[in-house]
Amino acid sequence: MFKKCCLKVIQLIIIVLILNITVLNISMAQTLGSDPLPSWNEGTNKQTIINFVETVSDPNNSNYIVPELRIATFDNDGTLWAEKPMYFQAAFTLSRIKALAPNFPEWQDEQPFKAVLENDQQYLENLTVNELLEMVMITHAGMSQTDFEQEAREFLETAKHPRFNQLYKQVIYQPMLELLAYLQKNEFKTYICSAGGLDFMRIFAEEVYKITPENVIGSSIVKKYEIISNHSQFIRQPQLIEPMNDQAGKPVNIERFIGKKPIIAVGNSNGDIEMMQYTVINHQPSLALLLHHDDEIREYRYTKGTEKALKLAKEYNWKIISMKEDFKQVFPFPSN
Repeated sequence: MFKKCCLKVIQLIIIVLILNITVLNISMAQTLGSDPLPSWNEGTNKQTIINFVETVSDPNNSNYIVPELRIATFDNDGTLWAEKPMYFQAAFTLSRIKALAPNFPEWQDEQPFKAVLENDQQYLENLTVNELLEMVMITHAGMSQTDFEQEAREFLETAKHPRFNQLYKQVIYQPMLELLAYLQKNEFKTYICSAGGLDFMRIFAEEVYKITPENVIGSSIVKKYEIISNHSQFIRQPQLIEPMNDQAGKPVNIERFIGKKPIIAVGNSNGDIEMMQYTVINHQPSLALLLHHDDEIREYRYTKGTEKALKLAKEYNWKIISMKEDFKQVFPFPSN
């Protein structure tokens, strides 16, 4: 009798332990599953983002925003994917120059083409905007849109980042991917608004960011429409459509293509200042996030081109996202 009682007690204890462990596992799974930004470290910035999204998505909150007006604009280079050691589209342009070089022997003695052909890294790291635009016009104009897209796809499917040895389109920030997915889940309309080439970004934006081509705003060149042998095509022209989608051009093009103010703007440099100002000035509720590259171990550390934005962040109460402090993980792959 005593043995039977002891056995029943032991069985009850085991059952209770199993139930407790099961409840604990369920609780842990719910906790882990409820974190919309798992690659972000816990802290003020992460909580600010979550609080903002929950507030504007709650019909019972006084700051509720209807889905049609939940618009978020993201810069691309340096905000969604890396921009060092050079812009990825610049790397594509340099590859085109090398491919076309046999047809232009004069490039052997002309800058910036000479620097490209000789792989002069010191010169290339200090390319001016005008030099880059000159190379883009020469390498991207005069060809059909179809041919351009094919060459851009081939580049993105084969070219690798020199430091991380990953395809360029994979050198993206995991925390930003999570932020995009979190916003999209909460019925935000997410847009890319970048100085980068419109047609180049459209090649990968839907695959990588789940952002459709019509939600990409970028710099673009003039195209000529023509029909040859019952075949229609666009021919790229050596002329930039004004304004270039950078600095003050960003709010101009947001108004042109969206027609509504964003309530969230995310950038990383001086080129994003006007977009962020446009988002927050006389516009509540709103949120501006400025990504600061301060992690030389897992990515890069630099302030060149961001000095003014970092200063204005305090004036306008933009949230400075520290890559070192706020990102638990930088890329989808190990980077340290």
